[in-house]
Amino acid sequence: MYKVFINEKKIVLSDKPQNSPKTLNYDGKHSFDFAVDLLTNTPSQGLNIYHHDLDQLWSDFKGFFRNIEAAGGVVLNLENKILFIHRLGKWDLPKGKIEKGESKELAAAREVQEECGISDLDMKNFINSTYHIYTERDGTKVLKTTYWFEMLYRGNETPKPQIEEGINAVDWKNEEEIKNEILPSTFENIKLILADFRGKKTH
Repeated sequence: MYKVFINEKKIVLSDKPQNSPKTLNYDGKHSFDFAVDLLTNTPSQGLNIYHHDLDQLWSDFKGFFRNIEAAGGVVLNLENKILFIHRLGKWDLPKGKIEKGESKELAAAREVQEECGISDLDMKNFINSTYHIYTERDGTKVLKTTYWFEMLYRGNETPKPQIEEGINAVDWKNEEEIKNEILPSTFENIKLILADFRGKKTH
């Protein structure tokens, strides 16, 4: 199953029908046009597209969009706090586009360093991928895949926001602060990756 967000609304791609505001049996790429239009131009909050061959469905779905890959980090310090950035009125995790010839891991570490002003990161495990759709100014529809990695920071540098990228704050947050400050003011994909991260830490 794949969960893809557009305007914070969820498209679920699955091999069987799911509990969703609207369910659609995949019958060609016009299903994707319909999904994007529905979630962009109506109040509908979600859509499930299902097909018995999920791999084929996902391949067709990716082929419908221009694809961009990014990478980012869930960075823990020695106090078990997580590093967040604040941009455009929302809390987020540091991330950015993978450059040509760059590995996912290297891109994730580089973006954390650039956006948060800290270095000497210890790369740990891959957590999961998240997906979201947006439309560029020329009308091109983009599917952005972000690969997330756990990192450990043992240093004592004070994080500094990358102002030129629109980041106005960088801060370490504990569990209570994440619950009360971050989750009410972040993106659905960030909620997903934090839940995946916690799930992996408890197993």
